[in-house]
Amino acid sequence: MCGVVGIVAHSPVNLTLYDALTVLQHRGQDAAGIVTLDEGNFRQRKANGLVSDVFQQKHMMRLKGNVGIGHCRYPTAGSSSAAEAQPFYVNSPFGIALAHNGNLTNARELKVKCDSIFRHTNTHSDSELLLNIFAWHLQNITQCQHLPSAEELFEAVRGVNKEINGGYAVVSLIIGVGIVAFRDPFGIRPLVLGHRVNEEGKDEYMVASESVALSVCGFELVRDVKPGEAIFISVDGKLHSAICADNCKLQPCVFEYVYFARPDSTMNGVSVYAARVNMGTKLAHKLQREFSHLKIDAVIPIPETSCDIAVQIARILGVPYRQGFVKNRYIGRTFIMPGQKQRKKSVRSKLSPIASEFKGKRVLLVDDSIVRGTTSGQIVDMAKEAGAEAVYFASAAPEVRFANVYGIDMPTKRELIAYNRTNEEICKLIGADALIYQDLKDLEDSVREENPELTDFEDSVFTGNYITPGVDEEYFAYLDQQRSDDAKADKAWKDSNESLEIYNI
Repeated sequence: MCGVVGIVAHSPVNLTLYDALTVLQHRGQDAAGIVTLDEGNFRQRKANGLVSDVFQQKHMMRLKGNVGIGHCRYPTAGSSSAAEAQPFYVNSPFGIALAHNGNLTNARELKVKCDSIFRHTNTHSDSELLLNIFAWHLQNITQCQHLPSAEELFEAVRGVNKEINGGYAVVSLIIGVGIVAFRDPFGIRPLVLGHRVNEEGKDEYMVASESVALSVCGFELVRDVKPGEAIFISVDGKLHSAICADNCKLQPCVFEYVYFARPDSTMNGVSVYAARVNMGTKLAHKLQREFSHLKIDAVIPIPETSCDIAVQIARILGVPYRQGFVKNRYIGRTFIMPGQKQRKKSVRSKLSPIASEFKGKRVLLVDDSIVRGTTSGQIVDMAKEAGAEAVYFASAAPEVRFANVYGIDMPTKRELIAYNRTNEEICKLIGADALIYQDLKDLEDSVREENPELTDFEDSVFTGNYITPGVDEEYFAYLDQQRSDDAKADKAWKDSNESLEIYNI
């Protein structure tokens, strides 16, 4: 999962892009980058690390220009090397920079295509492939004879959408032209459009992964970018849009609402906070129906995503809500740590139990989801070590049994604790005295209640049903090679050595 942002304004955008990436940091902590357009040239800074570490004052002073895009990243199929930090850049045609949130499921075919049309890619990233496919279509349309019109840009996006499969939200910056942003035909990955009027009465626009980035930067949420839609904002601030794909249907990733998005965001017409409160309501009702025999002394969230859910459960059950864990806010999100050993090590560094809230009590721990189970098992151990008499574990999401192929780092089925296991087996593995999962219908209804027009979701991690073509066993075998923790570690080592060889010439 990544965060993307693009801004067209009439004053410098470097600080606004920085602020936007800071509030999108939860979507990726591996690397960050900004590209601005200044008098016909790109200004760029990107590197591994948090936004606050990547951009120092000297970098910000160099990022001049009134138009720019930004990206914060964590890796899925690619490695964590600095070479794969975004945005990416190609010089032909015109000069294009691009940042991408999501994952392309036909990246191998796209690599063959790029090789056949003599467009070289220098990384393992599917985002660089996407950039080159877009550049190739734009080059064919304009023949490099003139800067593209809005309709020519939309024609290029139509060509891209016909060639790529997967989930994607894209922002691109073209020298002398402006920003082109587009979303996959199912709207799997989020993208929103914002607007503000500056002090001189001129229109300024912003696109971003989540609405919270708009509000923090002083933009008002206009709407979501539609599935298959492209937005073009010219360098002088004119907005154009068009649907650039066939058979578009909104099926957003339901896991965004469970875990990734900030609660103060609104996506696809849904308040993330309200959806999570609904999740708590439905999970509490399930506890009342099916687990009324459990004697619960306190409801304790695993901070922070599940806090709103746990509060609602406690309210409905009439049980005290307690903060039983103190979170070290300077430790990254363990779910998106790139390696299993690093994830295991980070859990106890991230959370510390308050012993008095556990000693002699029967506690219900509430988390947003259980993925690999590593974190859940260690948290149950911590609760029992703190003196809990019984530890029950509730998940606001159903059993995660299948890999995600649209940009979330759930690499292989074998690494998912729920794959080919019963709930009783999972409960035993994490050491809990009872395990309660949210029903899929209840999860989706929790989101749908905020926007009844959301008839369907991308819910493949729970069902194994993939809504784009080409996702089959052969593809998963390929993913196993690319995405396992061992594969990532090996790829990172190779990238590190290749970089040393390149730069030491």
